[in-house]
Amino acid sequence: MNMTTIIQENLKEIETVEHVKILLAVESGSRAWGFESPDSDYDVRFIYVRPRSEYLRLDTQKDIIDWQLDDVLDINGWDLNKCLIQFRKGNATLFEWSNSPIVYIHTPEWDDIYNIAKSYFSAKASIYHYYGTAKNTFLSYLQGEQVKYKKYFYALRPLLACKYIEEYHCPPPVVFDELLNLNLPDSLRTGIDELLKIKKITDEKDLNPQIPVIYEFIKNELEIQKEISQTLEDDHNKDWQMLNTVFMNTLNGSV
Repeated sequence: MNMTTIIQENLKEIETVEHVKILLAVESGSRAWGFESPDSDYDVRFIYVRPRSEYLRLDTQKDIIDWQLDDVLDINGWDLNKCLIQFRKGNATLFEWSNSPIVYIHTPEWDDIYNIAKSYFSAKASIYHYYGTAKNTFLSYLQGEQVKYKKYFYALRPLLACKYIEEYHCPPPVVFDELLNLNLPDSLRTGIDELLKIKKITDEKDLNPQIPVIYEFIKNELEIQKEISQTLEDDHNKDWQMLNTVFMNTLNGSV
């Protein structure tokens, strides 16, 4: 049995056991980004809705489902209520899930939801998110002479996402290779190409020598993105009406 089948069977079991309908289920993390290692796990994320009556209770249900976490599968999901509130905040992770190239479940209801959610994309919130991710990775994992090469991507990808948002003012591509269509120095491209080749044949825990051209790009770009994240004007869409409408419409269609 292949992993896609195993994942889809898990998702069906979640619907049965938790009494929910899954609206969207996708791959997140390195497999969706296109730079998984031979031993990478499967990061499955889903959005679900409960029966309408469950949202009218005084003892509210949890708004997350943590289903499985082991060396192979990492499966968890968010309630639609939580999802829509986070879309209003411009949550960059949700936009990534929505545009993942690896999809396990996709419903017509989700199309309606995401068509509304697109208008809540915030360049400021997304750049701040990606800058923070890159900074934390750089300071925590990329300071030694020997580093885990996967951590390079956890800093490179968010910084390239920042550059994409600055240029196109929309959610960046999920797939790392598509971000490489940006105008980048040839030396950086060469370093990334070499990094990708090594990454695909080594385990995630392996340590390797620093690649100076990549290290310097990350270090310098962090300074650039720090300034940009602090100076961008607030572009959040603060309207609730469209989100409330699509929430109610989805609930009216739920069992």
